[in-house]
Amino acid sequence: MTGSEISVMVVDDHPIWRDGVARDLTERGFRISATTGDAVSALRISRTVHPDVVLMDLNLGDTSGVEATRQITQEIPGTRVLVLSASGEHADVLEAVKAGASGYLVKSASVDELVDAVRRTSVGDAVFTAGLAGLVLGEYRRMAVTPDDSNPDPPRLTERETDVLRQVAKGLTARQIANKLVISHRTVENHVQSTLRKLQLHNRVELARYAIEHGLDQEGEAPPD
Repeated sequence: MTGSEISVMVVDDHPIWRDGVARDLTERGFRISATTGDAVSALRISRTVHPDVVLMDLNLGDTSGVEATRQITQEIPGTRVLVLSASGEHADVLEAVKAGASGYLVKSASVDELVDAVRRTSVGDAVFTAGLAGLVLGEYRRMAVTPDDSNPDPPRLTERETDVLRQVAKGLTARQIANKLVISHRTVENHVQSTLRKLQLHNRVELARYAIEHGLDQEGEAPPD
């Protein structure tokens, strides 16, 4: 997907910052479908324009960006949320991810980093400022002390889907997985999308959590069946 094919909504309560981000992305070829400064209008507009990516600030007044993220990802599954926040606090990162955010970028990121993050988020990658991906995966490992046996008959994955899922659990990007497994980037994406459908998950962050909960972040485990 090229930049011009990716629609982005920018949500931030600071007009100068919001307009600056929108301008930077427009100059790089992205299509800005909307901008807004509060969570309530972000949800309302998202229902109408269905952006590919929502750039979401966390501090939005009465309703937080976390709550807006939760509502958007629940109501509009095709829209992915990338948090763009001044805060790099671990609690804020984990709260946003648990609400459904596909990634988390701090506002000190460069324009090039932002552009790359939006592109990767639009195709389903989990994108984090350096150091934060390990935090999220570490939290999921901590939470996965015991396996979830609530589903007696989980979906059966193919051997290759399990191979790809194992690499997702380690925090690898689609291109890194493709290189490691010696398959094409498109093949990795196909396996990821197939696995998401089978497991009824929404993004790679949820996929990584599932894999860790089932012990697939370690080599040599059998596929869940």
